[in-house]
Amino acid sequence: MEVNRPVRVRFAPSPTGPLHMGGVRTALYNYLFAKKHGGSFILRIEDTDQTRYVPGAEAYIVESLKWCKIAPDEGFSVGGNYGPYKQSERKGMYRQFAEQLLESGHAYYAFDTAEDLDRMRAMAKAAGTANWQYNHVTRGSMKNSLTLSQGEVERKLAEGAPYVIRVKLNRNEEVKFHDHIRGWVSVNTNNMDDKVLFKSDGMPTYHLANIVDDHLMDISHVIRGEEWLPSAPLHVLLYRYLGWEDSMPEFAHLPLLLKPDGHGKLSKRDGDRLGFPVFPLQWVNPETQEIASGYREQGYFAEAFINMLAFLGWNPGTEQELFSMQELIEAFTLERVNKAGAKYDHEKTKWYNQQYLRRKPDAELAEHLLPTLEQQQHHTGKAFVEKVVALVKERAYFVQDILNEGAYLFARPAVYDEKTVQKKWNPEARQHVVSLKTRFETLSYFEAEDVEKVFKAYLGEQGVGFGKVGPGFRLAVTGKGMGPSMFDICAILGKQETCARMELALERLP
Repeated sequence: MEVNRPVRVRFAPSPTGPLHMGGVRTALYNYLFAKKHGGSFILRIEDTDQTRYVPGAEAYIVESLKWCKIAPDEGFSVGGNYGPYKQSERKGMYRQFAEQLLESGHAYYAFDTAEDLDRMRAMAKAAGTANWQYNHVTRGSMKNSLTLSQGEVERKLAEGAPYVIRVKLNRNEEVKFHDHIRGWVSVNTNNMDDKVLFKSDGMPTYHLANIVDDHLMDISHVIRGEEWLPSAPLHVLLYRYLGWEDSMPEFAHLPLLLKPDGHGKLSKRDGDRLGFPVFPLQWVNPETQEIASGYREQGYFAEAFINMLAFLGWNPGTEQELFSMQELIEAFTLERVNKAGAKYDHEKTKWYNQQYLRRKPDAELAEHLLPTLEQQQHHTGKAFVEKVVALVKERAYFVQDILNEGAYLFARPAVYDEKTVQKKWNPEARQHVVSLKTRFETLSYFEAEDVEKVFKAYLGEQGVGFGKVGPGFRLAVTGKGMGPSMFDICAILGKQETCARMELALERLP
């Protein structure tokens, strides 16, 4: 796409709870777009709805973006020349724009109480109208500055009567705008309502605040979730009513993240039900102390999480699936973002983590494991742990899997796989273990190739195949029925430990 102005994009979450992975994807796409075009990525906190504010949510947002390596160039917690970057701290600058809309006739005071509105909805429902709206038809029968005299309006304002300021939409006006993902969008004002823009407590609603902030912060492109698409026509009109149409940002509304079955938006309940997180980090509800799991705490690499998210709604048009952040920046375009919702696939997410784990240096993975091994009283050196990592990481999805898969390398078997004992352990298997142990004890060198040479020579002497000797040998040394190469396992354990384990098995197994 052609970009004709300096790119400035914003991620503007509300601090009403933990950041959903869909929000992280929105931040990611904004970040990729900004970096691709040499622009700025801004973090803004939209906390106009103070009733839904949740303590700790702002810090959670900042920490989540930090873990994901989506670094704001300016904004909340960073600073910049367009601050403050938190709407509650910008409270004093919104009223003038609400008053400008009042003066130009594009907005009006409404004094209806909550009871008034409930009564009108009930009357409409009784008359067979399912969704009553405050609009160009109904506003004529409500308590507002369009139906009350100027003197009555002034009196109410002077008395401090509660009010809101609503936008005044024209009847039967076609609102058109171009969306970089959905093409041209057209909505008639007959299908819209007079949204509240400003409340008597001095706080704007989202609709006014985000327009004002985007304008004052020189936002060039608004890249946000599909749930805001129905609000976009109103926002286009507000830019027009405020005289900012020429500097209006371009729009791109991202597809929803869907449940694994594709039916409905992905929610925390889906994650709880199906056993996967929907938040980047663990979240503790400050009121209930309920814990919601996070990708970080479940052992996912941030790079794998980001790679997976990038592909939920976008594709590069090639067969490549693994992308570094820099590669994503170079490949990303809004034109390749899909309109349709993207189904979340947890198995694919695990696959991404597996791929990134395999790419990690053995030394780095060993560093991850050493603290846990110390806690478990396995006082092994880093060099030993690196050998274990190299042997078993191909079978792992998470770093913890390396410990689980390779547990027998850190401790002698406490139990032996029951099925293997029943199927493969017999007097013949016992004798093979005795004979192999005798041969191993004579070796001066105990590398994998040395063990393999002795083992194969023994098979030749006995005239038997691997299936007659291998399972019992593995069972004796590891306690398992399957796993990586036994020659590599023996080389890691060393001659003394391998033979000691074989002796132990001969004592314990029937």
